[in-house]
Amino acid sequence: MMSKKNNTSFGEYIRQLREDRNLPLRKIAAELDIDTSTLSKIEKNERNASEQIIEKLSEIFAIDKADLKVRYLSDKITYQLLDEEDGIEILKVAEQKIKYHKQQQA
Repeated sequence: MMSKKNNTSFGEYIRQLREDRNLPLRKIAAELDIDTSTLSKIEKNERNASEQIIEKLSEIFAIDKADLKVRYLSDKITYQLLDEEDGIEILKVAEQKIKYHKQQQA
């Protein structure tokens, strides 16, 4: 599903998309209706992107919103579990719980 390297952070991915198209930070920030400094922080992974920003970015760069959301949420989970001794085990249990809850909803 994800086209570029999975190890690339959400912010790095956005910056790369912007730079590949030779678009200045200020132009994308204006299209997102946010400050240039805010977009810069998102690209540096110093600030979170809202659902609206993710949606607008997918439109601006003509990429799949689901792909962008996977990148964003997986970053959040990664950074939350990075320092946890049992981070991988936590992810495995969470995956089982997600499958269980989805079956209950079906």
